[in-house]
Amino acid sequence: MSADQIVVRGLRLWAHVGVLEHERQLGQWFELDLSLGWSLAAAGASDDLSLSLDYSRAIQALQLQAREIRCLTLEHWSERILDLLEELYGPVPMRLELRKCHAPVPGFGGIVGVQRSRH
Repeated sequence: MSADQIVVRGLRLWAHVGVLEHERQLGQWFELDLSLGWSLAAAGASDDLSLSLDYSRAIQALQLQAREIRCLTLEHWSERILDLLEELYGPVPMRLELRKCHAPVPGFGGIVGVQRSRH
């Protein structure tokens, strides 16, 4: 991973993802953290956004993807997220953590998730 990174933390997304039928039918909240490796020196020196990665493009694309996706696993959705980020920014180093805010496991009040990286 590059020393410089664009970081988005705590992106809340409503999506229809889960192994249980009601999770896919009703939907639920997820939270996403991501980082994109990119040298920020040129943008820092010039104050020119075109020399950086515009994180607003990722946020808007991920919000749209979350509204449209229907799948069983966080693993599959996280793969789709990595694909989307690569479509937007190319093969840059990227990491994510995708969390299900309320896992339907009796007696469990914590958060479950997956961590993924690419490049």
